[in-house]
Amino acid sequence: MAVHCPECGFVNPEGANYCQKCGAYVGGPAEGGEGDEPTTMTYTVDDTGEMQPVDIDETIERSGAALVIRAGGGRAGESFALGEDRVSIGRSPDAGVFLDDVTVSRNHALLVRRRDGLYIDDLGSLNGTYVNRRRIESHRLADGDEIQVGKYKLSYLEK
Repeated sequence: MAVHCPECGFVNPEGANYCQKCGAYVGGPAEGGEGDEPTTMTYTVDDTGEMQPVDIDETIERSGAALVIRAGGGRAGESFALGEDRVSIGRSPDAGVFLDDVTVSRNHALLVRRRDGLYIDDLGSLNGTYVNRRRIESHRLADGDEIQVGKYKLSYLEK
């Protein structure tokens, strides 16, 4: 029996956990849904691969903005400071926001600081980039925006 995506309606093969078109979770109750405990600890992964707890408010104060993974890949709570003018998002190990999953393109999206704020630009990714559940090509981010890249859902936080 086929599995219909609750986000985009795409018909996925039986047994699929994620939509092949938009990357939304289709394998059962959505991650981070009601009944799940909210993630309160944020962390970053250091050069040795170890998780280091971080104070997200301090990170935002220092860098001006941050992305926090809310769901996807078992990495909920991982944070990325966004202090640079350009930060890449993708499956490439060189990406500033490295998301290692086949639902993420190697060079998926780019965060770019422009005169009037921080923008996320899709780089022609196969599965697209979504902000607040809408597929975008370029979007000016606002505090609290939900970004979806493949199966990952991230929150954008700024001071």
